[in-house]
Amino acid sequence: MSLDPRLLAAASADDVRGAVTAYLREGYEAARDGARRRLESGGEGAEVARLYAEAADDLLISLWRFATEVLYPDAGDRLSLLAVGGYGRGVLAPFSDLDLLILRPAPQVSERAAKVGEFIHYVLWDMGLKLGSSFRSLRETLDLAQSDMTVRTTLLEARLVAGDVRLGEGLLKRFRARVRDADPSPFIAAKMSERDVRISKAGGVRNRVEPNVKDGKGGLRDLNTLFWIALSVDPDSARGKKALESFLGAGEMRSFREAIGFLWQVRIHLHLVAGRAEEKLTFDFQPEIARRMGWRGRGDELAVERFMRRYFLVAGRVGALTRAVSAQLEARQQKKAEGLSRGLSRLFQRRRVKLAFDGLVVEQDRLSVNSANVFARDPLRLLILFVEADRLDIDLHPDAVAAVIRSLSLVTPAVRRDARASELLLHLLAHSRRPYRVLSLMNETGLLGRFLPEWGRIVGQTQFNMYHAYTVDEHTLQAVGIIDDIKKGTLEHDHPASSAVIHSIVDPEALMLAMLLHDVGKGGDLGQLEEGAIAARSACERLGIDPRRIELVVWLVRNHLLMSDYAQKRDVSDPDTVRAFAEAVGDLERLRMLMVLTVADIRAVGPGVWNGWKGQLMRALFDKAEALFRGDDVRGDDLLPDYAALIEKARFAGVAVQTTLPQGPLEATSRIVVATHDRRGLFADMTATLAMAGADVVGAHLATQDDGMALEVFEIQNSAGEPYGLIEPRRLSILARGLERAALKGARTSAHTVQRVSARRAVFDVRPVVRIDTAFVPHAVVVEVSGADRSGLLSDLAHIFSELNFSVRSAHIACFGERAVDAFYLTDNDGKKPTDAAALDVLRQALIEALDEPLLGPEGRPITPVRASIRDVSVIGTNPVSKTAPPR
Repeated sequence: MSLDPRLLAAASADDVRGAVTAYLREGYEAARDGARRRLESGGEGAEVARLYAEAADDLLISLWRFATEVLYPDAGDRLSLLAVGGYGRGVLAPFSDLDLLILRPAPQVSERAAKVGEFIHYVLWDMGLKLGSSFRSLRETLDLAQSDMTVRTTLLEARLVAGDVRLGEGLLKRFRARVRDADPSPFIAAKMSERDVRISKAGGVRNRVEPNVKDGKGGLRDLNTLFWIALSVDPDSARGKKALESFLGAGEMRSFREAIGFLWQVRIHLHLVAGRAEEKLTFDFQPEIARRMGWRGRGDELAVERFMRRYFLVAGRVGALTRAVSAQLEARQQKKAEGLSRGLSRLFQRRRVKLAFDGLVVEQDRLSVNSANVFARDPLRLLILFVEADRLDIDLHPDAVAAVIRSLSLVTPAVRRDARASELLLHLLAHSRRPYRVLSLMNETGLLGRFLPEWGRIVGQTQFNMYHAYTVDEHTLQAVGIIDDIKKGTLEHDHPASSAVIHSIVDPEALMLAMLLHDVGKGGDLGQLEEGAIAARSACERLGIDPRRIELVVWLVRNHLLMSDYAQKRDVSDPDTVRAFAEAVGDLERLRMLMVLTVADIRAVGPGVWNGWKGQLMRALFDKAEALFRGDDVRGDDLLPDYAALIEKARFAGVAVQTTLPQGPLEATSRIVVATHDRRGLFADMTATLAMAGADVVGAHLATQDDGMALEVFEIQNSAGEPYGLIEPRRLSILARGLERAALKGARTSAHTVQRVSARRAVFDVRPVVRIDTAFVPHAVVVEVSGADRSGLLSDLAHIFSELNFSVRSAHIACFGERAVDAFYLTDNDGKKPTDAAALDVLRQALIEALDEPLLGPEGRPITPVRASIRDVSVIGTNPVSKTAPPR
């Protein structure tokens, strides 16, 4: 095929490189536009990825021929251009690197070869393409492939794009012959080790709500690893198809193709939306990709949440495929060993231990089955398998996992209602060695969701907010594991109160069952708490749980947010608040269970969510409620008795400030405490000073004593979410002096400006909510506000209270990802409870306006905000009046 005349004409242009670049760019972009249009018309992901690779092929063939035939012709100097790595597989994402190998026959580089390579590289760079290229001789390439696993990997999928056919195909033929003759075991072991390191760097957990599509667990790289393993066993297999078919059954191959198609579709959309080689599916990209892929909301579940659930289900299937291939590889290796000494080998590979039923075997320290039909004789063996794996403290063999997956249809309604099955599940929950590990295995195989349909509805479920780091099922399993760690004492340093309480709980099985079911109502029409209670009752009744235990489990599920809400959003030093909480709880056993469940629930939300401040609030509320249940009276006290000396110092000096940097790995904030004489506007001056210093208040608590001494405690971070002053302690000292001046003389306020936030934050449309409760406590009204968190929000709210003649007696500040949830106990300036309904209406409207202030995203890519999934919060109190801002 002859070159286009326009390209040939470029050889005589004054700027040859510029002319060639302009011509090639036009054709390349047209081909890429065709690939993009195919994607938009519903093209399958792998097909579109091949179209992008074909566009690159056409570009490189034209460029190569121009360089070698027109610009630097020399029939005697042999050169070949090969695609290697991912590009060699014949697939590309829009902004992926082009991995190239320019091959020469001789060790030395000729002048012409150097010029060809230089010209090609410069043109591709001028076009803005990213290259991963090498220029090697045939011998050098083969030697490197022998010693370097990375080079060997890139060559496994190499293909000739242009140039000398005999040279290029000769390399591939010799390389594949070497692979065919070599033992694949070292290469396979290296690839699996690389996978472990890669997944660890990408987060380690498959169900992180912002996954890495390429390198994360269950992502494309896992599927690529299977390709490489297959080709190391059968290097002549085109695109690994023949080799993969020898490892996987027909159904598994279908899952493999579907996963490849879906993940490639997501990755290509991600590149196009980001306009760069972006691999992390962050919140700001998720809604737009969901829209482009045709997802729609259903009921209360957002389109983006349905899309992400699909993503995590696919990622789970990729994990199952990895296990299946591992099983086949081990089977092949075992047969080789048995060829040398069949009987002796099996004796060494199998542990002789007494097992629960015939058909179970222990091979290479993993529990397996000797027949795919072993579960058909008794479906309860599916559960017994996991009980035995936990008893022996070993993993499941991939053969056993595959057998479980193929046998899920055996779990019928009759099996779900079998009393023995219920006993087995409760044993795994409350009495197993490692409940997180064994339940995670059950979840990965699909058995947990098959046995508990209520659980099946939350597998892979996401919540579109920045508070939760994991899918609902992964969060719950981690919470179960945290309770077990508390019970074993491994978290005693972090949760001393819970560690002391947990061994007093009479019914640990009910606690663990409630923990397992606490979030199964998420996404329901009636709200998380009510839907969860209904689902928990249904599950417990089917399991044959005793009616009294059912009521306990259902109560825990319905009220699992109660202690968190009271501790973080109410004044735990107020006797009326404590009495209201104790009345809602009912008895000491429920209090103990709620304490442990709440701690585990919060800690399992994600890294850095739990801290010592929350623990202190929980412990204070628990201790006071426990005293009530034991018949002791609860009196009002200082916010924190530890600061009595600071208050005493402030009586004489006018103000005293104390700062504390984090004391342990769980401490995510710095603390600054101000003691001074109370006055109007004090809280507003404190918060304004903090805002001007760039200190984000993530938790606050304040109280005023009868003698007029005020104590204000702030948990603060910097804009990066790190403890304020941790890197530069001097900043904390400067802030302390600023607070001293503000306490005595008032704050110097700055002009308010509309804030610009990150794209990741701007995608969330957080609807403001204001609740004013006039009956919760007799001495104050409780105002709870919820809206988009931003720098200076607390200061703005405090100024509204001051301007409208309300005095803040107690403030409780909490952040849940992108949402701030703040509660204030307000009196009038005379210290009396406000009763003027009109004044409260004015306050409500002013707060709504402050909360509803728009936040601007970064310049550049347009972002359409999407409603954030609000964390279901139980309404505390007896007379709440709510107001929600209308959608913007």
